[in-house]
Amino acid sequence: MQYPSGVRLPDADRSSTIRTEHFSAAAASNKTANLLHSFPIWSQTVTKEFRLPPFDLRLAMDTLAARDPQLAPLIKETQEFRIETDGADSPYETLLEAIAHQSISGKAAATIFGRIKALGSNGRPPSPEQMLKLRKPVLRRAGLSEAKALAMKDLAQKTVDGVVPTFEQAEKLSDEELVKRLVAVRGIGTWTVEMFLIFRLGRPDVLPIHDLGVKKGWSITYDKKHMPRPKELLAFGERWRPYRTVASWYMWRACQRAGSAAARKIRPAQARRRKPAKPKRPASKRLPR
Repeated sequence: MQYPSGVRLPDADRSSTIRTEHFSAAAASNKTANLLHSFPIWSQTVTKEFRLPPFDLRLAMDTLAARDPQLAPLIKETQEFRIETDGADSPYETLLEAIAHQSISGKAAATIFGRIKALGSNGRPPSPEQMLKLRKPVLRRAGLSEAKALAMKDLAQKTVDGVVPTFEQAEKLSDEELVKRLVAVRGIGTWTVEMFLIFRLGRPDVLPIHDLGVKKGWSITYDKKHMPRPKELLAFGERWRPYRTVASWYMWRACQRAGSAAARKIRPAQARRRKPAKPKRPASKRLPR
C-alpha cells in the first residue's frame, strides 16, 4: 500500500516543481490501496508539479504535539509532516479515475483507465459531454463493469449540471458542502471524497474515520488492543482539530513504521536451524501364513 508524501517549502510559491519521495504502508487496506491509485502516489522519485497545502504545516505539527502528549513522540521520531496537493486534473477527471480503480488491482485499473482515456482526446479522458455521448457497450468493452459504466455516466451528467464543481469552485466550498455534493454521484463514497479533500485540495481538518490505515495507526500509537469504531475515532479526533488531516497522516505513518519493523524482525522459529528429520523405518512385511 502506498500513501503519498511531499515536501514542505515554507518560502516557496503555492505552485512549484519539486522532486519528491514516497513511502509505502503495507499494513493498510486493499480498498485504500486500490482507490488511492487515483490520487498523487508514486513508488519512486519523480518530478511532479504540485501546490503546497494552504496552511502552516509547522504550526499544525507543534499544535498537535502540545495538545496530544501520546502523539508528540511519533511527531518527533518520524519525519516532518509533508504532503503535496496535485491539481493537475479536474475534479471530474479525478473522480472518473477513482471509479475505475474501485475494487480491482491497481494494475488492472490502470489498464482499463488507459482504454477510457483513449476514448477522449489529447491523452485525456472523455470530457463530460463526450462521456454522455458514449454508448454503454463502448465503456463495457473498455473493461468497465455495468455499475462503473453507470457511475461514470452519472458523474458526467452531474458535472454538466454543476453538482460536481470545478477546482476554482471547490476551493470556495466547505468540506461538508463538497462531501454532500460529491457523494450524490453514483459510486462515490465519503472516503473517496475525503481523499480528494486531502490530496487534491489540501484541506487541513479531514479525518477519514473509516480508513483502515488510520484506524490501525491509532491502535498502534495509543497502545490499544482494538480497532476504533468510527464514532470512537471521530470523538477522539476532536483533540486534533483544526489539523485532523495532519494527525491522520501520522496515523498512516505509524502504520507504515509498524509494517517496516515487522518485515525486519526475524522470528526465532525461522532463525533456528532445523534438525534433519529422522529416516522413517521401513514398514514390516507380513509373511503369508
